[in-house]
Amino acid sequence: MPGRSHNLIEEPLFPVRWRTGARPPGTAQLLPDRVGLRQLLLRSHDIASLAIAEPPAHSAVLRILYALTARVTGLDERGPGDWSERREEVVDDAQFDESGIDAYFGRWAERFFLFDEEGGRPWMQDARLAQQCDTGNTAGVNKLIVTRPAGQNHSWLFHASDRNPDRPTVSEAVLHLLVWHYYGPAGRCSSREVGGVKSASAKAGPLRAALSYHPEGDSLFQTLLAGLPQPDDTVRRGSDLCPWEWDELPDPDAAPPKPSGPCSRLTACSQHALLLVPDEDNPALVRDAFITWAYRTGLIPRDDPYLIWQISQQGNPYARPANSNRALWRDVDAVLGDAGGSTQARRPTVFRTAYEVSETLRVRALGFEQDRAQAKDTQFVDASTPPVLGRVEEDLPRTAAAVKRLRQLGELYGQRLDRAVRRAWALHVADAKADGSMWAGSAGARYWPLAEAEFWDRFRRLDRTPGALDIGLDVNDARQAFLRSAEQTYEAVTTTVTHTKRGAKAVSTARIELYGGRRQKPSAKSKETTA
Repeated sequence: MPGRSHNLIEEPLFPVRWRTGARPPGTAQLLPDRVGLRQLLLRSHDIASLAIAEPPAHSAVLRILYALTARVTGLDERGPGDWSERREEVVDDAQFDESGIDAYFGRWAERFFLFDEEGGRPWMQDARLAQQCDTGNTAGVNKLIVTRPAGQNHSWLFHASDRNPDRPTVSEAVLHLLVWHYYGPAGRCSSREVGGVKSASAKAGPLRAALSYHPEGDSLFQTLLAGLPQPDDTVRRGSDLCPWEWDELPDPDAAPPKPSGPCSRLTACSQHALLLVPDEDNPALVRDAFITWAYRTGLIPRDDPYLIWQISQQGNPYARPANSNRALWRDVDAVLGDAGGSTQARRPTVFRTAYEVSETLRVRALGFEQDRAQAKDTQFVDASTPPVLGRVEEDLPRTAAAVKRLRQLGELYGQRLDRAVRRAWALHVADAKADGSMWAGSAGARYWPLAEAEFWDRFRRLDRTPGALDIGLDVNDARQAFLRSAEQTYEAVTTTVTHTKRGAKAVSTARIELYGGRRQKPSAKSKETTA
């Protein structure tokens, strides 16, 4: 397809869920299930949320929208005046100013074409790949769509053939283009020749394997404003650029440009370069894709305001990884405040000011359980809390310890239950090396939903009345509640073997792990040390 096509500003590519009662202005038409970037911002107060099925794509689109929101509201710089007060004025307006949206998109309209053979600047792509990569050995659309098997991988949920692949829609291709930019793997990729030197090794994307936490309001308008990171005093919009605002594409042989502010940090940290190839016969489809490395040397600093940062045993900071087996309530204390502990968990910086937008904000966790060092993807992660961010700054000093204690108790009995069922299985089969993973998996599937319900029930009952001396947490009662859930789960999982003498003995013996295990008698040496 020659020329330009599919401008994302107007092209309806992004799935949305409308708020109840929303209607098209002045018409009786049905609301579209997809809209372009302009409508996403202009009608954000009528949109409940994005309706993107894949959590990493949802996370990626939110970051693009945060940057656009900062631009159209002028909140991309700290001044003039107080930044929080300026944002509060936008909140009071209850919708984004149309003139600001039109002014920004009017200036950059030429850079939002998905396919651009004329100007050579397709959105979030590198047109140079058509010459720098082997056109006879492209990545293909099965590689582009991360939910499909590619190459020699087995087909599990979707049958795919590299010889005759199902061509994705433009909407689907755009979302997975962004997934590659943020969550792409390190390692072998398509060969790219720059300066007479070929190489085929990419570095991991900035969000690979990480779990991303976002404040979520009653509308997309609230979500975007609450999710804006506050810029530093030194940030200037003229240097804090998004990729579509660059005068020239960066040199692949040079070190990647270091982000200078929130907009570049949100949109310009990709370690991959991509180029989509349109379908000549059907403009609604994508025929092929180039996927390769973006920078031969150097690494963009991994920093992001939506991640929980922890410290490893070696003293290195790392983002809390996405884990499909870990419920979101177990991260609530680290989201509301720095949780400390052995990992020195530090809450996402965006939550320091998010509460100013609304008292009914929830937390949405989006991620992709992956291996950061290898091209191995496991499962998407998508979870949401009830409203927890309202008046968080006032409540936090009083409730932080209680929330942390609740989380610790829930995890304590979950860990004890895991040890108990594993030991029961090992005793039952008379094999000390048996890991009992089948019983452990069944126990976890039963216990953690019970623990989550217990956590939120007690969380809601915490007394947040200003000046109250008692916050309303009975630690002993909470302990017994989590223990009862563990006991019930243990009984349910092990009951199948208790009809035999050996099975009943194994279950009875291992039950002590629920209560902390058998205490070790102090040795003579330890007695001497104590004395």
